Amino acid sequence: MSKPVIGVIGGSGLYEIEGLSDIREVNLETPFGAPSDKYVTGVLDGVKMVFLPRHGRGHRILPSEVNYRANIYGMKLLGVEQIISVSAVGSMKEEIVPGHIVIPDQFFDRTQGKRASTFFGNGVVGHVQFADPVCPALSKRLAAAATAVGARVHRGGTYLCIEGPNFSTRAESNIYRSWGVDIIGMTNIPEARLAREAEICYGTVALATDYDCWHQGHEDVSVEAVIAIIQQNVNTARQIIMRAVQTIAAEWQVADCQCDEALKFAVMTTKEMIPAQTCKDLEPLLGKYLGKVQS
Repeated sequence: MSKPVIGVIGGSGLYEIEGLSDIREVNLETPFGAPSDKYVTGVLDGVKMVFLPRHGRGHRILPSEVNYRANIYGMKLLGVEQIISVSAVGSMKEEIVPGHIVIPDQFFDRTQGKRASTFFGNGVVGHVQFADPVCPALSKRLAAAATAVGARVHRGGTYLCIEGPNFSTRAESNIYRSWGVDIIGMTNIPEARLAREAEICYGTVALATDYDCWHQGHEDVSVEAVIAIIQQNVNTARQIIMRAVQTIAAEWQVADCQCDEALKFAVMTTKEMIPAQTCKDLEPLLGKYLGKVQS
């Protein structure tokens, strides 16, 4: 049984994992522009890994400025089959204490339409099922890995994605809580949508850093507080990745989920009507359904 290629999207220091070998940097261009930064590839316990800092090294790209399409497309070009998204979030529930880990299974999109959220367009129409937006098999293994390394883990829950970069007002925070969401962040949409369109398994390790601004017994969210909790949890995140890679490599099989055939019935456009350039651009995603483009 072959081992999957695992991608990690998150902070720039996540690839500093003990045992990671054959480390290289890969610079890619895509039909959708440049990714956030160079990809870092390596091998961990016999598993090929691909890391990408979502905001670029030095954290220089706003959430709404991230080229999510290029990031995911590049992962596809590098053969990634599973993506572990590591993200800082605010807690919207008393029981999700800053420092805890959440493995969400739903997303609620409150971005403002500034972010390109699909690979379709330019002459091809497609509709991908997204009712269950994360890979259940990958998410299960991430939760188990987090528990195994001693983290306090909350499995399941809804990640509310806002535009940013501003934090919420107190009124917004309280309204969001009334909707029943569990955590709030700025990055996992459209990242998760694009991973589904790319037929890549996707799961989130959300690091709760604060209580947003709704909790009267805690200070309002600040950059200083977020950074402090992230620094405390970065080693935990690395341990979760290491343990998850071991589990995935030992247990993964293609029939684990249906993520790898999400596009099977998605394309609505007649093949002959799709422009040649669009076919070429989307060949890494649609090639197995539309056939190889003749150059």
